[in-house]
Amino acid sequence: MLFRSHSVTSRVDEFAATNADLLILIGRILLAWIFVGSAYGAITNFSGSVGYFRSLNVPAPELFTTTTVALEVLMSAGLILGIGTRYCAVLVFLFVLLATAIAHRYWEYPGPQQIGQYNNFLKNISIMGGAMLIFVTGGGRFSLDRKLAG
Repeated sequence: MLFRSHSVTSRVDEFAATNADLLILIGRILLAWIFVGSAYGAITNFSGSVGYFRSLNVPAPELFTTTTVALEVLMSAGLILGIGTRYCAVLVFLFVLLATAIAHRYWEYPGPQQIGQYNNFLKNISIMGGAMLIFVTGGGRFSLDRKLAG
């Protein structure tokens, strides 16, 4: 038997319930972190990002890179601050869905590259799951959404 008593599971449930708003805040920050890092990387190596999108045959790669960075900054700020949280969660879901469809079609890559792209594909599916959870929970108590609602 995995648990000898119900007390361990009860404590886990109690911890989650008691700390839900703090855990939602931490979850929002962790979900946003990937977009903060990606935007920073694209800003500090703009030509490299443009080159990457060009290699994927994305039309207007400069505009695509600029739009991508702007969306990543918007999503990150919205999630971290908890403003427009549910809208940001939907945007994250759609953004990652499109990024996966454009850049992480692992089945099109040769041998060793396929493994890396498959990992990116799985990571993106997990991010989409996190976005769904934030969509359901909203920003929680520690969000500007809650402050603005009164």
